[in-house]
Amino acid sequence: MSITEQIARRERVLGSAPLFYKEPVHIVRGEGVWLFDIDGKRYLDMYNNVPCVGHANLLVVEAMQQQMGTLNVHSRYLHEGILDYAERLLDLHGDALDSIVFACSGTEASEIALQMARYGTGGRGIICTDAAYHGNSTEVAKMSLISRSKQVIDSDFRAIPFPQTYRPLHAGVAGPELTQLYLNEVQAAIDDFASNNIPLAGMFVCSILANEGLPDIPPGFMSQAAELVHTAGGVFIADEVQAGFCRSGDWWGYETSDFIPDIVTMGKPMGNGLPLSGVAASAELVASFRSNTRYFNTFASSPLQAAVGMAVLDAIEDENLLKSSAQLGDYLRSELKTMQHKCNAIAEVRGCGLFVGLEWVSDRSKKTPDREGAVRVANSMKEKGFLLSNAGARGNVIKIRPPLVFQKDHADLFLTAFDEMLGEI
Repeated sequence: MSITEQIARRERVLGSAPLFYKEPVHIVRGEGVWLFDIDGKRYLDMYNNVPCVGHANLLVVEAMQQQMGTLNVHSRYLHEGILDYAERLLDLHGDALDSIVFACSGTEASEIALQMARYGTGGRGIICTDAAYHGNSTEVAKMSLISRSKQVIDSDFRAIPFPQTYRPLHAGVAGPELTQLYLNEVQAAIDDFASNNIPLAGMFVCSILANEGLPDIPPGFMSQAAELVHTAGGVFIADEVQAGFCRSGDWWGYETSDFIPDIVTMGKPMGNGLPLSGVAASAELVASFRSNTRYFNTFASSPLQAAVGMAVLDAIEDENLLKSSAQLGDYLRSELKTMQHKCNAIAEVRGCGLFVGLEWVSDRSKKTPDREGAVRVANSMKEKGFLLSNAGARGNVIKIRPPLVFQKDHADLFLTAFDEMLGEI
């Protein structure tokens, strides 16, 4: 089928589900950091963090096949595999996070975290940012809806301006003073809940504000925001679905952003493509959640999830992907900052670990976001055989987030092509 025919067929059976690129790519195979289309063209994957240890990773595939060929059942039977995996995963977190609930998607993990915060505190109110995305269930999606509408669409949710240094809350303010301005927004949300007799449950943020555009966060904001939330009786929830599993150059984004969460959601890269997510918290919070909900998930806490999750952790550790994420991310940002000097459209190069964001503008002095330009960059790079996309609160941040098995020779291929693209556009 031609691309046009396949798009028409897709719309008939799936509706207008979104696609990347002006001319979508028909991918049929993946290997490591490479993706191949139906005509055999090879693309360097600079976007997908789900296959964090590489597309079709043999260690993961073998673990999946072996476990599926032996046993896979729901969680109402005893199985040591899931306990071994849970303990190993929790050991990667701090001592305060000593219990876990498994699920199948980031949305499910976010839903569990919301319920866990509310049952654990007795509160209802949730604070998020004004560019949040944590999933698409009815309750979780309210955080995105309030972000887009900038209005109170549910009395239990409040959105604050996401903390950033590039477009600060007030021009000319920086450092601790800027941090305090954003903390004032957190306190204002807490006070607003109190004035409306809505007890606070917590604050829910991505540890590195990935959906917001990966901004540089004012120093100390996260830890001090957590203190304000705790003082008001709430818990602090870290969304690690994009930030976790060494993506940020640390095991967890909350380490990069220097704070200690009460609840952590995990997903995307946990199963390298197998649906697997989790929520880590204290034993007390998990016990409260379980006693109030009697939570059960047919496909979660399964031997298959445990086997695949273990294989992902093995691959990360065997290939030292934590170290390479930090080193290659620094290398990419350094080289892109060199290119920034000859391209006025690149207003800022930022990020952490193997996660890079380029702020694309039409006027650097006015900081005018250029979403169309970012889209043009993504399409131009796709034609050259490199897959990336645009993201961020204004859709003008070029998002670079390859699988963790990405190597320096891959980085050099990308940087050469990106430099050529800048000259062409």
